[in-house]
Amino acid sequence: MNDKKWDLVALASIPLIMTLGNSMLIPILPQIERELKVSAFKVSMLITVYAVVAILLIPLAGYLSDRFGRKAVIIPSLVIAAGGGAVAGVAAWMLNGNIAYWTILGGRLLQGIGAAGAFPIVIPLVGDMFNDEDQVSKSLGIIETSNTFGKVLSPILGAALAVWLWYAPFMAIPILCVLSLVLVIFLVKTPQKKEKPPTFPEFVASIRDVLKEKGRWLYALFAIGGICMFVIFGVLYYLSETLESEFALKGVLKGLVLAIPLAALCLSSFLAGKWIGKNKTRMKWLGFTGLALLTVSLGVIGLFDNIYVVVGLFTLGSAGIGATLPCLDALITEGVDKKQRGTITALFSSMRFIGVSLGPPVVSLLIGSHHFLLFGVLAASGAVGGLLTLFAVKPDKGDQPTSGNDNREQDETHMDVIETSRGYAPIGRKKSPF
Repeated sequence: MNDKKWDLVALASIPLIMTLGNSMLIPILPQIERELKVSAFKVSMLITVYAVVAILLIPLAGYLSDRFGRKAVIIPSLVIAAGGGAVAGVAAWMLNGNIAYWTILGGRLLQGIGAAGAFPIVIPLVGDMFNDEDQVSKSLGIIETSNTFGKVLSPILGAALAVWLWYAPFMAIPILCVLSLVLVIFLVKTPQKKEKPPTFPEFVASIRDVLKEKGRWLYALFAIGGICMFVIFGVLYYLSETLESEFALKGVLKGLVLAIPLAALCLSSFLAGKWIGKNKTRMKWLGFTGLALLTVSLGVIGLFDNIYVVVGLFTLGSAGIGATLPCLDALITEGVDKKQRGTITALFSSMRFIGVSLGPPVVSLLIGSHHFLLFGVLAASGAVGGLLTLFAVKPDKGDQPTSGNDNREQDETHMDVIETSRGYAPIGRKKSPF
């Protein structure tokens, strides 16, 4: 793993920068609303359009990465994301009113196209780089931590830049994308493909077979990922609006408050990635525990309309989400053959983006209703995720750790998983770890 540390540094910059490019806008949405003189729902669309276009294109990006290589998709995607950020920044700087709004929206759409081929492709690329599942889990923990650290940094950085110029967060996006682009070009060495890429009909047939064989737990993990993002971005939108409208909290101070739950998410994600190793049973139960903590936290928040209670309990709930995300990444990456890994993880990323796209507009519609209704909806979403984890994700008992005289059996089980990930399974052994 040490010989690939710089590859991981470069790859970790992608989720960090993609997250900054989206989440930096959360603390300044009310300010954008005032500057452009548009409604709260319209301004929430700046988050939603970015996610929606990514949802539509991520599966295509996954297929292209399986067909032509991960790096061949990531590099042009970063260029497109930089271009979209530049369009939005120049529009905010030089235009006004509705013209500025719709041009910024177009830039965000372009940025979403770039995002579709960037972060979602990082996850299968990490899976390609290592044969050892323990190294895959730890590396994915680093990637997920980088993603969550971007969420921690984004409200602070976005608010700080907006103090200088309200559209400065838009202008920062192309600079950050170019930085990541340089790191990927010079530091990431992708594994050589040993097999001829499948044709499109072969690819479609193989994905259909994977979903038919493993659909029960894959669909569950897709839904859980979307629920986690829905809750995160929904509550962040609520906090951003409430802190400014009811408590007159603006700028860096508001960003620091928003960063509190996200810091808990980041730390929890990092620790979970290091702890789960290759134990799929542990991944399941840690994910379930995290979602149970999230559900309880949101339910209690619904009973107390107090900003200190909201921030404090959402911090606990965010730690639950942070514990869940690396488990989802590892379960999907290690449970799917390398040939289909790019597209399956892309479908997972699409579901996460669906959560991102739904969170702000749904909360913007519910924010004027009763406090209990808003957080009841969010808590119910978390409960659905927990139940899916409990009943639909069932790792095989062979994935549990063994000890003593069982070491030989454990080594054979581990080789089974490695051989399966290379696209073949020994006769008489289960192909799927689930």
